[in-house]
Amino acid sequence: MIDLSINEKQLDKVVERARKRNIIIPTFAQQKNPELIPDIIKERLKDIGLWDINSYNLFRITWKNEPRKQGGLYGGVNFIELPEELTGVKARIIGLVGKWFPTGAHKVGATFGCLVPRLVTGQFDPTYQKAVWPSTGNYCRGGAYDAELLACESIAILPEGMSQERFDWLSQVAGEVISTPGSESNVKEIFDKCWELRETRDNVVIFNQFEEFGNHLWHYEVTGHAMEEVLEEVMGPGDNYSGVVLTSGSSGTLGCGDYLKELYPQSKIAVGEALQCPTLLNNGFGAHRIEGIGDKHVPWIHNVRNTDMIIAIDDNNTMNLIRLFNEPAGQEYLKEQGVSAKIIEKLPLLGISSIANVISAIKFAKYYELTERDIVLTVFTDSMELYQSRLRELEEEHGPYEKIDAAVDFHRHLLALTIDNMRELDYYDRKRIHNLKYYTWIEQQGKDLEELNAQWYDYPAYWEEIHNQVAEIDKLIEDFNRRTGLL
Repeated sequence: MIDLSINEKQLDKVVERARKRNIIIPTFAQQKNPELIPDIIKERLKDIGLWDINSYNLFRITWKNEPRKQGGLYGGVNFIELPEELTGVKARIIGLVGKWFPTGAHKVGATFGCLVPRLVTGQFDPTYQKAVWPSTGNYCRGGAYDAELLACESIAILPEGMSQERFDWLSQVAGEVISTPGSESNVKEIFDKCWELRETRDNVVIFNQFEEFGNHLWHYEVTGHAMEEVLEEVMGPGDNYSGVVLTSGSSGTLGCGDYLKELYPQSKIAVGEALQCPTLLNNGFGAHRIEGIGDKHVPWIHNVRNTDMIIAIDDNNTMNLIRLFNEPAGQEYLKEQGVSAKIIEKLPLLGISSIANVISAIKFAKYYELTERDIVLTVFTDSMELYQSRLRELEEEHGPYEKIDAAVDFHRHLLALTIDNMRELDYYDRKRIHNLKYYTWIEQQGKDLEELNAQWYDYPAYWEEIHNQVAEIDKLIEDFNRRTGLL
């Protein structure tokens, strides 16, 4: 469970700092339903940009932001339904859009779920401690941003091979940026740097997304409810919600699948990963180009026993599709294939890992022979706004993108997707994957073996205890805001 014990001495200092910095913290309930946000805060947001470093933007950590860069308020859940003309399958593939969060990615929610419980209990003291955000991409951006809004100093850790856009932005927001060797697959090197900081500095607190249950809980509660609302909006009589398909990464977003399975017990949770590094599928290793998903281990917060399928995605498919979706010649070719201008206009809302999620969802639909009555959910984590340097690199490597390239990519990397490199998990498949946690988390990171076994053998009680903490966290947030007197 998330530790919610109170440190009164430190809490007094956190409250005083929040009062001086004019920091009001939203509840999970308000992030699910912005109608609960006080009118005075909504009025102030009308003059604040989506990415501005302003504490009121904590109230924009929601899937329901108005899709505007400046002064927007709230509406319904932001989502896109991809048509058969694009996906080649009859199943309705629907993705929640992360572009309209502050920083352009939904990781501000995951980092909120990790940092805020420590603040409102006084376990983290921003007057002298620094928040460390180890990441393969968007998580350290979200952590640095949330920390700045909450008057906390931060240290961002990410692999040196990540996109230049990430480093440029972090250099302006994070107090310190540390690059580690490798790229998306090099998570161990990030963990090693965390241990180095623990041993050499006495004022750091590590918020490791791969082990922090606040990450899982935020997605269970906020993303899960957002997906529920989308289903209520789009499902007609006789329609079927088949499942959610997401790349693994930290496994935090998979928490929404746990929530949806409680509502739709027959639905499935499918997890994607790079074929070039098939850790879950084949206990494999390697390197790949799907930025931000992380691998070569099983995250501590992954509820493996509730996972139904593993899907390995060729990163060549992903990298070719970013050109098809974003180059003028690619968009023109899609138009000729019957994809509507409205959908083409929205394709830049899908970043690299978002396209990997689309590929996984298509393979999932083909495997289960889904029809137009079936709905598959996923998440479009971030947009191509964060990867323009990758498009330039591809052009430098392969030359200008022409119509013939678009035709090849559309048919080879999208319509020709097959059900290869997939595994439907039985009980012992799941247990095999769960057992991999031992080597990372017990041997390397010092976790408790008894808790590892509890995740499996005390299922589902272990996970239900975590999910049931939302009301207590919201009460602590409300108490915190009351003590600051700012409302």
